[in-house]
Amino acid sequence: MSKQDQMTFIGHLDELRERLIRCVFVFAGGFLICYFLINSYVMDFLRQPLFSVLPPGEHKLYFTSLFENFMTHLKIAAVSSIFLFSPFYFYQLWAFIAPGLYPKERRYALPFIVSGTVFFVAGGAFAYYILFPVAFSFFVNFGLETDTPLLTIEAYYTTVLKLLLLFGFAFELPVIVSFLGFLGIIDGAMLREHRKHAIVGIAFLCAMFAPPDAISMVILMVPLLLMYEGAIVVVSWFGASRRSREEEETGVANRESRR
Repeated sequence: MSKQDQMTFIGHLDELRERLIRCVFVFAGGFLICYFLINSYVMDFLRQPLFSVLPPGEHKLYFTSLFENFMTHLKIAAVSSIFLFSPFYFYQLWAFIAPGLYPKERRYALPFIVSGTVFFVAGGAFAYYILFPVAFSFFVNFGLETDTPLLTIEAYYTTVLKLLLLFGFAFELPVIVSFLGFLGIIDGAMLREHRKHAIVGIAFLCAMFAPPDAISMVILMVPLLLMYEGAIVVVSWFGASRRSREEEETGVANRESRR
């Protein structure tokens, strides 16, 4: 590696460090905002799917240790900050990648940031509005009539926050695949060829990270498969557009050379 390459590599590391520091500061500021201003509203919002399936008079969550309730509030503020300021984090990611792109490709910053944010939030919304009602109803009512749920604050909110983040990141699949197709790293034919491997991989991830029941696994797996198919269409369109531009540029170059 030459000295110039080393300096370039070190420069990239410095830029990465600076952007990570910015993300940390924004996360910390968002954490404070969420903790002091909206934490109580977020907690009320997050427990509604559970309370809607609990019997009347049992709409309570318990804590069994002195610090459990406080630590749970911190976790909720942290995850709220991630969702609330996700556009900033996607912008920093794009700004780090952009120097390695062609000028024409850098114009797609806004679509990347918007799509990344929308799919991230959509993943959390899908978990909240689709998965939670089905999964919570199943688990709360599972067992005998004498079985009574006694849920702790830490156990419930930790599970909910993990699922919100899991679905948020899982829904980034079409954004990542489409972006790789946009850069020309993959194409539609490659995605079609490896469709079987993708199905197996998605099924494995859903089995590993989804709640331990078949219904929740299917609820996560179906939209991911649909988004993978949608990504094939988008990547194929990118490939067709790229070939069209290349043919047009080649034709122009040939006409100029003949002159």
